[in-house]
Amino acid sequence: MINENIKATRKSRGLSQQELAVKLNVVRQTVSKWERGLSVPDSDMLIAISEALEIPVSTLLGENVMESEVDDLKAISAKLEVINLQLAQRKITSRKILHWLLISLCAVIIAVFAILLELESPYLGWDYSVPETAILGVAFHSFEWLFVRAVPIILIGAIVGIFLTRKKE
Repeated sequence: MINENIKATRKSRGLSQQELAVKLNVVRQTVSKWERGLSVPDSDMLIAISEALEIPVSTLLGENVMESEVDDLKAISAKLEVINLQLAQRKITSRKILHWLLISLCAVIIAVFAILLELESPYLGWDYSVPETAILGVAFHSFEWLFVRAVPIILIGAIVGIFLTRKKE
C-alpha cells in the first residue's frame, strides 16, 4: 500500500525516482525498493517523503485521518508495526527457502560424488587417438578435477549455511 502511494504520488508530481532520491538524500535504488515493496522507509524518512511530495504522511500510509497529532502518530506507528511484521514474515520465508536450497545443494553434491566414485574415472581407459574421445575424456577429467577440488569448500559452506538458517526457537 505505501509502495503504491509513493509511486503514484511521485509520478503525479512529475518526479523521477532519481529526482525524489536527490530530494531525500538517498540513492535511486532505495526509492526503487520502497516502490517495489522490498523495504519500507522509517518514520523519519516518511516525514521527509511527505514533505518532498507535499502530501501528509497519512496519505502515504493510505488514510485520510482528520484527528489530532497524537492520533496521527498512533496511526502511523500502528501502520509501521504492521509493515514491519509483514517484512519479518517475508524474511522468515526467505530464510526457509534458502535453508532448503542449501540442503538440496548438499544432497546433489553427495549424489554426484557417489556417481563419480562408482564410475571410477572410466575415461582413463579410453583410446585417446580418436579426437572426439580425447575431447570427451578431457572434459570428463576437467569436471572431475574441478569437482573434487571445489566441492569440499562448497559443501562446508552449504553445511554452515544450513546451521545459520535453521529455525531458531
